[in-house]
Amino acid sequence: MVTFMTTYYDYVLGFIPLVLVGFGAGLHAFGMPIEIAVAIGGLLALTLMGHALFVNAPVDRTTGSPESEQSDSTTVSFSD
Repeated sequence: MVTFMTTYYDYVLGFIPLVLVGFGAGLHAFGMPIEIAVAIGGLLALTLMGHALFVNAPVDRTTGSPESEQSDSTTVSFSD
């Protein structure tokens, strides 16, 4: 059995072309010139990407504390 785990970022990747083409085509259907309609769709897609990168930024979730990670490192000492 295959289990799929979609995350917020998977949805963002799917919505980028939908927003770009969907809003562009929708605005063009209402009489806006295609160049302006696609530019507005691009700005909306850019806003979606900006939210995913800066507002809801991906972070590494670690279970250990930074102190425990430092204690695992190898200590090298030099003697004269």
